[in-house]
Amino acid sequence: MLYNAYEMQRSMLAGASAMANVGAGWWRNPTNPFSYVGGGEVIGSALEVFAHAAAPRGKPAFGLTGTVVDGREVAVTEQIVLRKPFGQLKRFAREGVEGGPKLLIVAPMSGHYATLLRGTVERMLPFADVHITDWRDAKLVPLADGRFDLNDYVDYLVAFLEAMGPGSHVLAVCQPSVPAYATAALMSAQGHPCRPRTLTMMGGPVDTRQAPTAVNTLATERPHAWFQQNVIATIPAGYPGAGRRVYPGFLQLAGFMSMNLGNHMTSHWEMFKHLVAGDGESAGQTKNFYEEYRSVCDMTAEFYLQTIDVVFQTHALSKGEYVHRGVRIDPAAITDVALLAIEGERDDISGLGQTRAALTLATSLPDEKKRYLMAEGVGHYGIFNGSKWRDRIAPVVEQWIAAHT
Repeated sequence: MLYNAYEMQRSMLAGASAMANVGAGWWRNPTNPFSYVGGGEVIGSALEVFAHAAAPRGKPAFGLTGTVVDGREVAVTEQIVLRKPFGQLKRFAREGVEGGPKLLIVAPMSGHYATLLRGTVERMLPFADVHITDWRDAKLVPLADGRFDLNDYVDYLVAFLEAMGPGSHVLAVCQPSVPAYATAALMSAQGHPCRPRTLTMMGGPVDTRQAPTAVNTLATERPHAWFQQNVIATIPAGYPGAGRRVYPGFLQLAGFMSMNLGNHMTSHWEMFKHLVAGDGESAGQTKNFYEEYRSVCDMTAEFYLQTIDVVFQTHALSKGEYVHRGVRIDPAAITDVALLAIEGERDDISGLGQTRAALTLATSLPDEKKRYLMAEGVGHYGIFNGSKWRDRIAPVVEQWIAAHT
C-alpha cells in the first residue's frame, strides 16, 4: 500500500509539474502582454520553483567527459569493468594517460545514486585512475537475481578489488566505511594479494556510540521489528523487481529532508528570489544540487535491516562481534593497509569520533600508517563535495595515497 500510494502521488505531481512548467514559460514569454503586468515575474518564478520541486527524476548521468592531467586536457570515457546484479564497477578511463594510483571510490547505498559523488570523482580524476561502485536501484533487479545484504556488499567489494588488481586504494564515503573497513580486515586476515594499500573513510559510522546524531537516535530508539513493519515495502507490478521487499528511496529522502527542513525551505526561497531578480546562474546552482539530491533509489530490505542491526543497534564491528559468512571480522588483522579517517566538524549524520574509531580498533597497525583529519567548519555533504573538499580535504587524500603507493 505504501509504494502504491507513493506511485499515485508521484503521477499526480508529475502532471502538476508539467502544467506549472508551461505556466512559468507563459508568464515569462516576452510576447505575452501579461508578463509585463506587475507580479508577472513573481508568478512565473513561483511556478518554476514548484515545477522543479515536483518533477519526477531518474538516475542522473555523471557527465564527466574530460579532465586535466599535468596541464594537458584529456578525454574521459566511462567503462564497465565488472557487472553484477546489484551493482557494477565503473571506471573513468583517461585517454592517453598511463599509470597513476588505482582508486576505488565506494559510493553509499543509502537511497542516492553513485552520481551523488560526481564532485568526488571529478576532483580525483587528475590524480588517479578512478573507479566507482555504481549501485543499482533495487526496484530494477528481478527477484530471480536473488538477495543482497551486508555480506553481499563485502563480497562485491572483494570482487571489485580483484578486478582492479593488486596495489589499489579505497575511498569510502559515509555508510560504506563499515563494509569497506570489514573488507580490508577480511582480506588482510586472508593475506589476499588484492587487499587495498590504503583505505580512506570519510564521515563513516564505524562506531555510532561516539557522539550519536539524530540519525543514530532514530535507529536505536525503536526495536528492530518496528523497522520491518513500518518502513519496508513491496515493489508493485510494473517494475522489473516487482515483488521484492525494499526500503524505498523516497522514505530515505523524506527522512533527510525533515532533518534540515528549515535549510531546504530557505534554499528554495533563495532560488525563488534569484529567479525573480533574473539571476539564473545562482538559481541554477540550487537547481543542480536538488536535481541530484532528489534522485533516489531503493535498497533491498535485507541490506537495510542488517545495516540497522549491525551498525546502529548492536555496534557489532566496534565491539568485535561482526561476523561475515561465519568468519569474525577482526580489525587487528589489518597490519599494512594504511588508514585515513576524515570527519567534518559540523557533520550531523556521522558525529565526531565515529570514523576516527577505525584507527583505534586497528591495534596491530603501526601509528605511521594511521592518520586523522578533522575538517573544520565542514558538514557531512561538504566532506566529499564543494570547495572545501576540493581545496582542503582532497589534497590530504592525495598525499596519503601517494605516500603509500
